[in-house]
Amino acid sequence: MTELAEPFEMSMAAISKHLKVLEDAGLISRARAAQWRPCRIHGAPLKEVANWVEHYRDAWEKRLDRLHDYLAGVQTKGKEKKHGRHGK
Repeated sequence: MTELAEPFEMSMAAISKHLKVLEDAGLISRARAAQWRPCRIHGAPLKEVANWVEHYRDAWEKRLDRLHDYLAGVQTKGKEKKHGRHGK
């Protein structure tokens, strides 16, 4: 754990909690070997998440594009009204 914690500004307790969450999620496994506590990463669950996200990405991008277009239209209408008031 010391090696894992080294690049982060976190306490050992915080690192331990994070590792526990990852272990509970099935993303890592931990073992004991004398004073060492080796961790092993399991990528299969992450691959499942990536596949799920990819499945929905196109729909999300289209929705965000529509939202962007709508907000741009609202902004343009707001500017037109603002300029119209000043012109009177």
